[in-house]
Amino acid sequence: MNDRSMELRGRRRSSLALLYCGYLLGLLAAGCAMQPASAPATPSELYGELFHDVQTQGVFADSKTFVDAIPKRSPADVLADYRKRKDDPSFDLRAFVAQEFVVSIPVETAYRTRPGEDVRTHIDRLWKVLRREPVPEPPNSTRLPLPRPYIVPGGRFNEIYYWDSYFTMLGLKASGEVQLIRDMCDNFAHLIERYGHVPNGNRTYYLSRSQPPFFAAMVELLASIDGHETYARYRDALRREYEFWMEGAAALEPGETHRRVVRLADGTILNRYWDDRAVPREESYREDIATAQASGRNPQEVYRHLRAAAESGWDFSSRWFADGRTLSSIRTTDLVPVDLNSLLFQLELTLSRAFESSSAALSERYRNAARARQDAVRRYFWNERLGAFSDYDRQAGAPTEHLTAATAVPLFFGIASDEQARATAQTIRVQLLAPHGLRTTTVTTGEQWDAPNGWAPLQWMAIEGLNRYGERALAAEIAHRWIAQNIAVFQRTGKLVEKYDVVNADVGGGGGEYPLQDGFGWTNGVLRALLEKYPQTSVGSRMP
Repeated sequence: MNDRSMELRGRRRSSLALLYCGYLLGLLAAGCAMQPASAPATPSELYGELFHDVQTQGVFADSKTFVDAIPKRSPADVLADYRKRKDDPSFDLRAFVAQEFVVSIPVETAYRTRPGEDVRTHIDRLWKVLRREPVPEPPNSTRLPLPRPYIVPGGRFNEIYYWDSYFTMLGLKASGEVQLIRDMCDNFAHLIERYGHVPNGNRTYYLSRSQPPFFAAMVELLASIDGHETYARYRDALRREYEFWMEGAAALEPGETHRRVVRLADGTILNRYWDDRAVPREESYREDIATAQASGRNPQEVYRHLRAAAESGWDFSSRWFADGRTLSSIRTTDLVPVDLNSLLFQLELTLSRAFESSSAALSERYRNAARARQDAVRRYFWNERLGAFSDYDRQAGAPTEHLTAATAVPLFFGIASDEQARATAQTIRVQLLAPHGLRTTTVTTGEQWDAPNGWAPLQWMAIEGLNRYGERALAAEIAHRWIAQNIAVFQRTGKLVEKYDVVNADVGGGGGEYPLQDGFGWTNGVLRALLEKYPQTSVGSRMP
């Protein structure tokens, strides 16, 4: 490329970046500033040194158990009594906790499929097991109340989770449970109205972060059922979520960051994952302290990266590791994720549709913002050497070299060019396709969001994204392999589980901070939807 063409390309990038910033500033200025409700205290704030001692002394095998426990009297009284008694030589911490708290330890579910039952029927019946009603929460519960019924993932996850719920909704639609989709959309709108964003899950200790913003995709799904009026119904919630993710964008100078917003050197504004706290995650307290100690780094820096990875939903994966191998090298906030920015492109498009009937000017602004973000994703996240999309390293000023299944997300949302989609399909076929579905990454680290594991949401987005660009044979191959693995484990165990080993036969996934969970919300949802899309693969899907 000659100097003249390089100069012209640089000017084009700068002008597009300035145009994009203009769209964003106009959109943010047009938003209605509303203060969310103050966040309730979390367990570490309520119980102080009692919390620290319980979590670090291994009272429970799973760190999540204590944060979900409910005190039998006021937290202040429990803590005061602990302080009086803890130095007594005969004091027993386990006995004290058992006396003062109602503790619910998840056990293996007693639900089993019936002999001869088809997997579709199994899933349809399982929705009732995973359904939770909007009952009043006990005093000092960490669970945030919701106004409508909802589906939980299952196992240790006895609360709603943000991005899980979109993939659960796919199965609810296939099962004819449309009212539950409406209810869950209403719940997320309620959370946005009350707290200013959708938290990771409806627990107090999750309020400092969100998860991949699938609310717009949920609204699109419901609009495909209920019609265009769905957009107006959720317009304000969509706009408030956008303001949450874009907060601080207006004041950023080139090269600066603020919370979830990054402004690149040429002025382009993109987004990253973040968490508003830089302390150990309360539900993984002991584990995070150990990771920070092993790193030799500033603990607050490590905690922020760990929490940001939890917001990504990929907790944890080599895609966030500086050395590509070890959790202690985590650097999540240094990266601009391709999947997050693809989701925000969809949010901008959905907002444009939502304002078509009330403000043509705002509708056009959001559409222009989406177009500008599409251009940015195509330019900044495309890795020519990999032949795929990857995350953008804002410090290196280039895409990372980590190939992950997130490469399919720009195809799922229609962002990729035709040429990029063809190259991505070839890369997926050669490097990510395994005997039983798509690997999450190409490396094995012992983390759950790495090989050999495969996850339902990543299979769905890859299948739908490839279909969108005409790569139907590869999409069908992924679907057939994934369905067959789900059914093989189902026939052997009577269960559908959180994740699967896509390399080895008839095996559920492993790795991570907790044992393999069964239930399981998004696995059920994606499998149920895929069996509608590829009905011929259901042969042999019955229990013996």
